[in-house]
Amino acid sequence: MKIVDVRAYPTSFPIPTANRVALGIGTAVKRDAVVVKVTTDEGLAGWGEAHHGRAHTAVAKLIETTLKQLVLGMDADDVTGVWEKMYRFQLASHGMGAGACLAMSGIDMALWDIRGKAQGLPLYRLLGGRRKAIPAYAGGVSLGYQPPRELIAEARKSVDSGYRAIKLRVGDSPGRDIERMRAARQEFGDGLAILTDANIGYRLDDVRQVMPAMDELRIGWLEEPFPAHDYRSYREARTYGRTPLAAGENHYTRFEFNRVLEDGAITILQPDLSKTGGITEALRIAALASAWKLPIHPHSSMTGLNHAATIHFLAAIDNGGYFEGDVSRSNKFRDDLVANPGAIDRDGNVWPLEAPGLGLEVNEEFLSAHPPIEGPGYI
Repeated sequence: MKIVDVRAYPTSFPIPTANRVALGIGTAVKRDAVVVKVTTDEGLAGWGEAHHGRAHTAVAKLIETTLKQLVLGMDADDVTGVWEKMYRFQLASHGMGAGACLAMSGIDMALWDIRGKAQGLPLYRLLGGRRKAIPAYAGGVSLGYQPPRELIAEARKSVDSGYRAIKLRVGDSPGRDIERMRAARQEFGDGLAILTDANIGYRLDDVRQVMPAMDELRIGWLEEPFPAHDYRSYREARTYGRTPLAAGENHYTRFEFNRVLEDGAITILQPDLSKTGGITEALRIAALASAWKLPIHPHSSMTGLNHAATIHFLAAIDNGGYFEGDVSRSNKFRDDLVANPGAIDRDGNVWPLEAPGLGLEVNEEFLSAHPPIEGPGYI
């Protein structure tokens, strides 16, 4: 079963003004993705998602030129060999760094989809897992810098639909952030897990100010207060309180996670299957974390392809944590590109799909109808 074609589809849609969310990295004005299709000589096609990296047309171009030429003719079952060849000839030296890792992730995910289809197995079984409930939290591009009353009204929709955990956006200002966290705790009580994400919007002094309130309010974690590679600030912030620090969506490959583990400041690990090197590399990262007795709470990317793959992955590892459910007000990549694989049940869980591979059919007409929109996704 040889690889005979690799295609990448950069795709976008604008976010209506009424649905825009303000975060620590700006206000979201559009959503981008790179959808990857790998085809074999036996007629099987696999689908994956490469994170857009805020340069979706560039990531797609890299896939369709350099990476495609590297993997054509290789055995589609040889996910380790394909990964190693892309790593060696593109990422390990002079190779666009994180952008190459995003591109590799999409191809790797598509190959796992093919493997599942070829064997007639859902991905979680192919990975050695079992069908089980995966706890989910309400995340995605949502729950931003609204006034407390509006925030509570939006969060209530997720809680009423079954979520037992939500993630609030912080990084606005310490005072306003504390006000929102306190309002959520007062409204929903101790039965709801409250997580937070600063989207690199904090400085060390901000964390020093908010950490006592986070400890008091029993916040589950503080995610990405600083850029991913600001290791010194993470080590310093870890001394400010008991609330765990979370990161990983912007750490790439097991080699960067090895540094995170050895530093010991970040104890909530969040690799993204569409960013960190695909399913193949995420499995290695999970194994590393398991040796340190640390859980994996993956970050979710844009499309239902990533969401389905992530749920399968969590059902197959021994240290899986939360699935990040996308409760964005409008996400065509979740609802129209594929059927939403992350439907929450009344107990706050999601379940892996049962169809072979990722278990999804891609609407290729959607890709034609939603060409890439150039420009920044946040302003």
